[in-house]
Amino acid sequence: METHDAKRVEIVIEAPLESRLTDALTKSGVTGFTVLPVLGGSGRSGQWTREGQIGRAGMVMVICLIKPDRLDTLLEAAFTVVKKHIGVVSITDAKVLRAERF
Repeated sequence: METHDAKRVEIVIEAPLESRLTDALTKSGVTGFTVLPVLGGSGRSGQWTREGQIGRAGMVMVICLIKPDRLDTLLEAAFTVVKKHIGVVSITDAKVLRAERF
């Protein structure tokens, strides 16, 4: 089966900023993404859980699969939201089966 190169971008951000991030991604030309709740984790400040956060709004992860040539545009849009807030952006190489969907 033929596969096609793609980039998987995962953005973990505070839940109240979800719509601001997804709006920025959509305006930059991203046609699809998945949003998942983040239950907890560990970082520079140590371990945390959703219940332990002030306001308990928690964090979300926004996952995008895109064509490699669109990566810089997506990152610029994401960074406009993430740069002033708690957030992590990771990028990995991926393969997809139906390139026309991305």
